[in-house]
Amino acid sequence: MIHSVSIRPFPDQKPGTSGLRKKVRVFQTPHYTEAFIQSVFDAEPGLRGATLILGGDGRYLNREVIQVALKMAAANGVARVRVGRGGLLSTPAASHLIRISGAIGGLILSASHNPGGPEEDFGVKYNIANGGPAPERVTDAIYARTLAIDRYLILEVPDLDLDRLGEQRLGEMVVEVVDPVADYAALMETLFDFRTIRALIASGFSLRFDAMHAVTGPYAREILERRLGAPEGSVVNATPLPDFGGGHPDPNLVHAHALYEHMMGPDAPDFGAASDGDGDRNLVIGRGRFVSPSDSLAVLAANAHLAPGYSAGLKGVARSMPTSGAVDRVARALGVACYETPTGWKFFGNLLDAGRVTLCGEESAGAGSDHVREKDGLWAVLLWLNILAVRRQPVAGVLDEHWGRYGRNYYVRHDYESIDSAAADSLVEALRTLLPQLPGKRFGPLQVEAADEFAYHDATDGSVSERQGLRVMFEGGSRVVYRLSGTGTSGATLRVYIERYEPPSGNLHQEPAEALAELAAAADAIAGIAAWTGRNAPDVVT
Repeated sequence: MIHSVSIRPFPDQKPGTSGLRKKVRVFQTPHYTEAFIQSVFDAEPGLRGATLILGGDGRYLNREVIQVALKMAAANGVARVRVGRGGLLSTPAASHLIRISGAIGGLILSASHNPGGPEEDFGVKYNIANGGPAPERVTDAIYARTLAIDRYLILEVPDLDLDRLGEQRLGEMVVEVVDPVADYAALMETLFDFRTIRALIASGFSLRFDAMHAVTGPYAREILERRLGAPEGSVVNATPLPDFGGGHPDPNLVHAHALYEHMMGPDAPDFGAASDGDGDRNLVIGRGRFVSPSDSLAVLAANAHLAPGYSAGLKGVARSMPTSGAVDRVARALGVACYETPTGWKFFGNLLDAGRVTLCGEESAGAGSDHVREKDGLWAVLLWLNILAVRRQPVAGVLDEHWGRYGRNYYVRHDYESIDSAAADSLVEALRTLLPQLPGKRFGPLQVEAADEFAYHDATDGSVSERQGLRVMFEGGSRVVYRLSGTGTSGATLRVYIERYEPPSGNLHQEPAEALAELAAAADAIAGIAAWTGRNAPDVVT
């Protein structure tokens, strides 16, 4: 029986760049989760009679919300739902499944790289029919509905068995429980030269992949160990856990420190990598050499032609505005377009759909291509392995050769987390007012050349996205970018991006902190970070 449950709107359900993220206890508020899911369904006019994809990263509350979403989908007239076994689907795998299923879209239950557990974070994101995150016109419609919603529809039936592959029925709706890994792994075999990678591994090449007790564990075991022949145990922390084993599933040098220490030690394997909670981010470390996400994107663009799926060359590349300009120089050398977009993978979607770009990436450990409409952590790892297998060089050798040709963009991001939202907003507003006065001013040895607020004009549909980050550019090509992040669940996170270019003839092997010390001091002085936030140092440096 379909029940219509009367409710009042919740005022705090505005989706961010990656859907709605809140603490678990907020989603456990009576009717809160149902109100948001119903708002998604109400804002999607083609849902009735359509196919929907459903899955998540396995974090705490994932199975419970899967059951709620299934019953609500049945009550709202969805014809078929394809759901990952156990409620699991990595975000890139969900994107691929949406595309090959002809689905209207998909609900992805994840808070990405945020921690999980009963006191931690949960999230719900809607992806549209191209497999990518809902664009602003859709998220705006969802938010508008959350402010007016007065009921939700749900089918009152027992829970389904999410661990049994095959079809079941929920009222008039067909629920197909699918292997979450199979279709994704098959796609990877079409893009990369598995035979050559297998030969590299068989020759004694060693690797370690840290799945961080998150969703990529089953994917990495199937692909790296079973299909590519890496020894059993090469994938560590491979079992997805609701609290990610008590860790923070963000593949950076803070939260993947154990992997970093191992890769810098005397018994390091040749290659190390990690992925995050929902499988869309990546970390790459060679023996004794960390690869920054911005450098990784540039190296992948320069060498993508070595993989079968990209042998015809790149149509173009795109990066988020705060990401370093390293990939820009590769694009110029290749003679292809390079697009600069706001932060948020949804901004790459139009460029990918229009065939203008093949590869894209963000400094926050995300890279991907036109094979799906999400960033893809394991894809980036496999492309690195394909490059190493063909070039027969270590990671450090590939990186040194790249810098010797293109120069090096020294780059760091300072995160000030969970700061008072009012203080963060005041800091940004004061800096916004100050921007016109900055050109010509000196901060230590640095002189400001220009300062502005980034606005994006979409090359495919003419849409404009304002207020996408504050930029201060210095003479010589260095810059500082400030923006507030929308991925947290409490307070505000101020991100400060600091970048300096060193040409091929310069000093290419400094420590980034040393190379960027003067810029970091200028970044604090310009924005008055310590005065506004009370913080004398960032919480996280990546």
